[in-house]
Amino acid sequence: MAGTLTKGHKTDKDTACVNCARLCGGLALCVRGYVLAGGSLGPLYQPLELVMIGGAGIGAFVAANNGKALKATFKIFPRLRRTKKYNKAMYMELLALQYKVLSKVRREGMLGIERDIDNPQDSPLFQEHPRVLADTHIMNFLTDYLRLMVSGGMEPMEIDELMLHEIEGFEQEAHIPIDAIAKVGDAMPAFGIVAAVMGVVKALTYADAGPEQMGEMIAHALVGTFLGILLGYGFINPLASYLDRQAKEAEKMLQCVRVTLLASLHGYAPQIAVEFGRKALHTAERPSFTELEEYVRDAKKAGSA
Repeated sequence: MAGTLTKGHKTDKDTACVNCARLCGGLALCVRGYVLAGGSLGPLYQPLELVMIGGAGIGAFVAANNGKALKATFKIFPRLRRTKKYNKAMYMELLALQYKVLSKVRREGMLGIERDIDNPQDSPLFQEHPRVLADTHIMNFLTDYLRLMVSGGMEPMEIDELMLHEIEGFEQEAHIPIDAIAKVGDAMPAFGIVAAVMGVVKALTYADAGPEQMGEMIAHALVGTFLGILLGYGFINPLASYLDRQAKEAEKMLQCVRVTLLASLHGYAPQIAVEFGRKALHTAERPSFTELEEYVRDAKKAGSA
């Protein structure tokens, strides 16, 4: 079963390459259409326009954000290379891990998992699911609330409220760099217009230039508008949207853990509690009931062995 889940699994590097290929393909189609319409590529090469637009964008980004937002933005860029792969195989591992943990709680009581959650890196139970174990964010969320369950000093409603506050805080924190990047993308067309106006002003200073030379300078100036729109809507805003999807996928994983633990706190059997968590996942990559049942059954047999 595990083999079928991981079949065709793409690595983070593969995903980044696919995204770059899509972006380059769209840009190539744009340029191809321009060439087929009879345009020349030479006037589009305006490095100084890029310097003006990029400088204005960087200056506006620094001026509009405080130190916290700047640090958060720089820290989020490595995600483009180390994307957390929240796919069907990852969901199944998380659900299976929660099933094993809750089953151990049902057999041995809450104190039976105390050693596992105190040091999950050395726990045989967690080591069976290395991808979940490697995700620090999910592991911290899961083990923190398992500790609260072990302590037994809080009602399920109180634990639920605390989990909701943490998930909301994660969402707000994750959107700080995303909003900063998106706002720069929205401003790029305006900076392109500024560069274009500066180019037109420069062209008009050559009043004695001939029509051919004047037309060439104005064409070069208008490239600034093109570059500003292309950078904003073709690169920066898609980057912000991509990071936003990553944050929402991480949030969905936390919701899966939350729903599963709450179902267990309300007295449901581990297999039913895991079904609650399955329903919290996106339908596009949500494992079916049969797949989850078979996976849980295999996990149960392995645990018994």
